[in-house]
Amino acid sequence: MAISAPASQTRRSFAVELAHRLSASLDAAAGSHARACLLLVIVSLAAFLPGFAAISPIDRDEARFAQASKQMLETGNFIDIRFKDEVRYKKPVGIHWLQAASAALGEAVVGPSARTTIAFYRLPSLIGAIGAVLLTYWTALVFTSRRGALFAGLVMASCVLLGIEARLAKTDAVLLCTVMASMGALARAYLAPALDRRGSFAVAAVFWTGLAAGILIKGPMAPLFVGLPIVVLAVVERSGRFLLRLRPLPGIAWCLLLVLPWFVAIYYVTNGAFYKLAVGVDMLGKVTEGQEGHWAPPGTYLLAIWGTFWPAVVLVAMALPFAWRARREKPVIFLLAWIVPAWLVFEITATKLPHYVLPLYPALAILAALAWQRGAMVRLGARLAPLVWLWPVMGALLALALAAGFFYLGDGLALAAWPLLAAGVALLVLAALAAPAAGPQPAFLVAALGALVLYWGVYQGLMPHLKGVWISQRLAAIARDSGCPADRIATVPYQEPSLAFLAGTDIRFTDPMAAADLLKEGGCSLAFIGKPMLPLFEARATALGLKMERVERVDGFAYNGGRMQEISVFRSAEPAR
Repeated sequence: MAISAPASQTRRSFAVELAHRLSASLDAAAGSHARACLLLVIVSLAAFLPGFAAISPIDRDEARFAQASKQMLETGNFIDIRFKDEVRYKKPVGIHWLQAASAALGEAVVGPSARTTIAFYRLPSLIGAIGAVLLTYWTALVFTSRRGALFAGLVMASCVLLGIEARLAKTDAVLLCTVMASMGALARAYLAPALDRRGSFAVAAVFWTGLAAGILIKGPMAPLFVGLPIVVLAVVERSGRFLLRLRPLPGIAWCLLLVLPWFVAIYYVTNGAFYKLAVGVDMLGKVTEGQEGHWAPPGTYLLAIWGTFWPAVVLVAMALPFAWRARREKPVIFLLAWIVPAWLVFEITATKLPHYVLPLYPALAILAALAWQRGAMVRLGARLAPLVWLWPVMGALLALALAAGFFYLGDGLALAAWPLLAAGVALLVLAALAAPAAGPQPAFLVAALGALVLYWGVYQGLMPHLKGVWISQRLAAIARDSGCPADRIATVPYQEPSLAFLAGTDIRFTDPMAAADLLKEGGCSLAFIGKPMLPLFEARATALGLKMERVERVDGFAYNGGRMQEISVFRSAEPAR
């Protein structure tokens, strides 16, 4: 005990000193808007860039989005949305335009390889995530000091869920950016002085442009996130006069001018099929039944937030008593109107995915910053004090789970990952140690630093080396090395969207008989045959008298479906016809 007690005290003292130094750095950065925004961009890049270009396309949503955008470049059709030969009428066209533009720019810079480089299709998500962090800062300035707003931005930059969406070529990071633009403008309209009846034209323009962009990105979701708070605030105020500051008549006209051209064009191009599938099947199906196996009971998001909003969820829990006490104050009323109605809607909706509630997280970040600024989190209460240990516990669980997965499915030693994982968890322990003396907010800065280090270990150090799960990447490499064009390659039953993106749009998703028929035609041709289909394929090959050779076997784990894959690669030995 005589040895361990001083050592423990030394660690605690070091943790408190680190927390105070980071807090002082926050004060310095909050000295001007330029320094605050620069810090937020630097931290966002540090949080979102690890693994950004190194991680293979993720099945199935990301790969489908990227493939549909790639096909727009291949066909020159920027109205219709298709995945291979199938229509993809689930979301509007906005994200595909952004991804196609990004890939086209990449093609101009690095050449044709950009079309099958997933990083270019992820760029809109990265920019959207950074934009969302900056707009969280802009929105929080209505509620708190510059220091509090900077703190709210850092909360979002360190958020696990936003970091995931920043690395995926999907809609959600960009949607968050558009929603934050509108909500920041709405907050300024609602909390403006009573004498300011007209409001700012620039703020109104931001509101309606953000709403229009959100509609083009994800259809009715942007109006849902923006409209529900408006309804609640109008009921609370018994008036909607605050909306006059947003110039509703010219604003609605501007919004329609931006969104209607494509919505009219897609109606005529598809003869109304887009709306039947996007609204009648996709959207209503999510509300009434758990689509694609994503059903979960009410309360799921309340449970999931402990992981998806880590590490800041600890501060949110600590801010709840303040929110209850201040529930009649206009700033808190606005934040609660932003969070509660939409949260309840998603809890009762049948289909549940973690990212659905992402546009509510900035309101939680601002609420935590406001509670800290009001002195509600200067010291830890006895009941809430143990929550800070969620920082190292959750971090350690993540590191251990991924380490176990790596030893089972990884390739090589990934030597850079292990020191980063250890350092990240150590910083999270220091954050928990610092919290009682330094306070939750300075301690959170240490936890955020630990989270950033952990993200580098996870996303850059481990995930790119999980060779066993990147099956499409390995098959696409075999296809490239063979020199065979995509339309001379058949695959069954492994037909993941990522394989179409990496190997080529024309790769044949077919059956074992047709795969054997393709090889029989001779010339440069390949067949990727999964173990369950091998007997049918070989029977057909025997019946055809097919000359072929097995050139390779790819084993791995398909995380969609959760099963092992064993895929044999056959090459035709027939002369070309």
